[in-house]
Amino acid sequence: MRTYDQRRYRMLVPEFGVAHQDRFPAHGPARRLFAAVETAVDQLSTYVTAQDAGRVASRESAVSKAAARKALNQALDVIARTARALDSPDIRSTFYLPPVRNDYDAATAARTFMRDAVPLRGPLIAHGLPKSFLTDLEERLDAFERATRDRLSALEMCAAAAAGLGTAMARATHALTRLDAIVDNTLRAEPRLLQTWTTLRRVPRSRATRRRAEVLAGA
Repeated sequence: MRTYDQRRYRMLVPEFGVAHQDRFPAHGPARRLFAAVETAVDQLSTYVTAQDAGRVASRESAVSKAAARKALNQALDVIARTARALDSPDIRSTFYLPPVRNDYDAATAARTFMRDAVPLRGPLIAHGLPKSFLTDLEERLDAFERATRDRLSALEMCAAAAAGLGTAMARATHALTRLDAIVDNTLRAEPRLLQTWTTLRRVPRSRATRRRAEVLAGA
C-alpha cells in the first residue's frame, strides 16, 4: 500500500468518522466499519514496515550470497586447476567442474572435493595449495550455505509481508466499500458533507494535508 493511501485512510477513519459521529449511531454498522478500516490500516503499517525490512535484508543477503558464491567458486577453481597439474586422467575427471555452475553444482562440487582430496592432500599441497586448503574450502562452503539461508529467509519475509498487505488491504477496501453505501444514504441530505467524503476517498497525496482541515470543518 502506498504511503499516501495509508494517510488518506487514517484521515477517513478517526477524523471523518469521529468528527461526524453524530451522524452515525453508536452501535450501528458504520461505527464498526470505521473501526475495521482503522484496524486494517494499523495492520498495513505493520506489514509495510516488515516489507521495507525484508527488502533491505533481501538486498544485503543478495550481496552477501554473491560474495560467498564467488569465494567458493574461486576455491573450487584453484583446487581443480591444481588437480589437473598432477597429470593423472583419473584425478582430472574426479575434480571436474562444469564451466557454468549453479548454486547446487557449486555446493555439490565442494562436498565432493572435500571428500576426494583427502587421500591426495600431500600431492596437492606439494603442488602449491596451502596446508589449510580443505579447511578453507569447508569454511567457504559453510559461509555460502549461511548466505543462501539468509537470502531465502529475506525473500520469505518479503513474501509474507506482501501477503499480509494484500489481506489487510482487501479488508480495508471491503469495509470502505460498505461505508460508501452507508455514508451516501446517511448524508444524502447534506450534499456538501457527502462531497467531502467522496473527494477524500479519491484525494491524491499532494492534496491530503489541505483536505484534512476540510474534513474537520465539514466542508
